[in-house]
Amino acid sequence: MNGEVSLLRPAASNPATSPALTDLLKAAVAQKREAVLVLLHAAVAELGDQHQITFANSMGAEDMVLTDLILREQLPIEIFSLDTGRLPTETYDLIADVERTYNTRLKLFFPQPTPVENYVRTHGINAFYESVDLRKACCHMRKVEPLRRALDGKKAWITGMRAQQSATRAELPLRQFDEGNGLEKFNPLSDWTEQEVWAYIRIYQVPYNKLHDQFYPSIGCAPCTRAVAMGEDIRAGRWWWENPDSKECGLHVKS
Repeated sequence: MNGEVSLLRPAASNPATSPALTDLLKAAVAQKREAVLVLLHAAVAELGDQHQITFANSMGAEDMVLTDLILREQLPIEIFSLDTGRLPTETYDLIADVERTYNTRLKLFFPQPTPVENYVRTHGINAFYESVDLRKACCHMRKVEPLRRALDGKKAWITGMRAQQSATRAELPLRQFDEGNGLEKFNPLSDWTEQEVWAYIRIYQVPYNKLHDQFYPSIGCAPCTRAVAMGEDIRAGRWWWENPDSKECGLHVKS
């Protein structure tokens, strides 16, 4: 099993170039941009002393919108990414591009080596294909545990999740209490559409992952991500061998 897409499968439209920048779409993006800034400024005013708010940037299109907003507005919000050790080359290229474009350094968190070594020695290098439990175990050591270290001592964290992304993210609130991590959680783009995300990226010339140009609307680890076909859900390429109701890595789990 691999992430290649059969040549017989029809290609989906390219989200990086498809939305026409109509006046109506531009107005919608401008209105939602201001709403996000109001939310972020309010969060900083309430919780943000001494950089107590952090943004989890997975380098997807939504996260690049928030990255641009935070850095363009010079908000006192830390930005971090999780390097799982199995990211696509294009994701590493984007990290470097972001650091050059915004003259910044992203804070990277890596998995602890011992659990990864034990997992691979016991189950195999690609054991996550064999069962949901083994896949979630891999996600836990490569994502969930590093996330907990990234959130340690923080009062709140920000995500780029949208309610439209999948069945597991329906009715996503703008703000919620993350009981698992014991802090506030903000989802400023919850009500954004995919068109609005890509319109923002085009309007503000925001760097983005070049895998999006190859019909990857949602990008995670390289072995667990594939391109999608016309008509497929935008997260169909994530853990595509599983049922839709299990397609989360453990970073974002409803109470």
